[in-house]
Amino acid sequence: MDSITISRELPPNDVLLLRNLADDIDRYQHRDSAKSAGSTVKSDSLSGQEAANGKLEQHVSSSRDESDLASMRAVNDPEHKDFEPAVFSSVDLRDLSSRLHPVIYQYVLLPYIKWAQTIARHPSDVIMVTHLILYFTTSVPSAIWLFYHFTYLHGILHFAMQFYYIGTYTLMMHQHIHAGGILRKQFGIRQFDVLFPYITDPLMGHTWNTYYYHHVKHHHVEGNGPDDLSSTIRYQRDNIWHFLHYVGRFYFLIWLDLPLYFLQKNRPTFALKTAFWELTNYATLLTLFRLNSRPTVFVFLLPLALMRLGLMVGNWGQHALVDADEPDSDYRSSITLIDVPSNRYCYNDGYHTSHHLNPRRHWREHPVHFLANKQTYSAEHALVFHNIDYLEITIRLLLHHYEHLARCMVPIGERQMKMTIPQRAAMLRRCTRRFTEDEIEEKFGAAAKGKAK
Repeated sequence: MDSITISRELPPNDVLLLRNLADDIDRYQHRDSAKSAGSTVKSDSLSGQEAANGKLEQHVSSSRDESDLASMRAVNDPEHKDFEPAVFSSVDLRDLSSRLHPVIYQYVLLPYIKWAQTIARHPSDVIMVTHLILYFTTSVPSAIWLFYHFTYLHGILHFAMQFYYIGTYTLMMHQHIHAGGILRKQFGIRQFDVLFPYITDPLMGHTWNTYYYHHVKHHHVEGNGPDDLSSTIRYQRDNIWHFLHYVGRFYFLIWLDLPLYFLQKNRPTFALKTAFWELTNYATLLTLFRLNSRPTVFVFLLPLALMRLGLMVGNWGQHALVDADEPDSDYRSSITLIDVPSNRYCYNDGYHTSHHLNPRRHWREHPVHFLANKQTYSAEHALVFHNIDYLEITIRLLLHHYEHLARCMVPIGERQMKMTIPQRAAMLRRCTRRFTEDEIEEKFGAAAKGKAK
């Protein structure tokens, strides 16, 4: 019944994890088939055999989990011989030795990695130095040249380039805002780490510091609860009109809603800072537009419009499937994706449940955390999907393609594994139902009051 597709483009630890989960499914289906085939066997004999098989399977499963965890941790451990830093998004370091000329690999790539590790805060995060170099040698000079000598062809090509960059950039900044930077805390490097977002953020569609205040100081405090401005619980999450209302409110009112939120929470300093940075950014864009409108549209306004849409489409997909019984549980109000776009190109953004459980967890540790806590995820009936990203989840929900979503599920735990595809589809449909105000008061009342203090 279950067909788990393991893409060759997945990061190595995702491949290990998905194979591990697929093996769990195979064992369950084999055991279930054996039960059906042995249904005519004498009950005492059958129960004894089941107990023996269960103990053996548990031992095999535990041994496999320990082996997979050891492999995952080795890849992340700078002191281990199997440590592998991330250098590029599209390819793993282990594959570059066979793809590059030996001279290039030995005398260009390896020295670059060694140098970049003296810049990056974590030895594994060479990729962030790589991307900063990329942005400052392409996006920044291209934007400057557009203001110096504008052509529509260059403007279109520039926006296309930014369209390609902004997803990866945003998730790099996701690490930046949670960890207080991505580069080493050394003189010169630290100053650059603090200042570069003021240059690159507007080029990628972000307004100054809003991502930090909205995401870290607001969204992760409220956790998709009733006071979260980006909460999905008051919406019917497979309804296009509800989705458009959700996006529209963020588009046009976040500049006002977020400062008001902080005032309501008795955080006037955050309110003033948020309003200052948001309005200063708008004033800057208005000034640039009046001075030179055409490059301003392609360099700043189109990326801003795209980013605001992307943020809300992504958040809708991350928090559209909310359990009716425990909507305040991180396990049941967010999901986990094991897919290429989210995890190879966007710093393991697919592990959204893991991120909500510990927002400061390093991006490379998410697959390790999931496998180490697989039984907890299973007991909490967490939702896991593969071969689909947040954008497609949002679109599939709005089109009511529940059977497709059910086929993308990676069932964990016996409760999910024994469901048929139609049963899973029905379960997912129930998870998109909007909450009434009475239900919100019942489910979140105490928690909401506690957060408001």
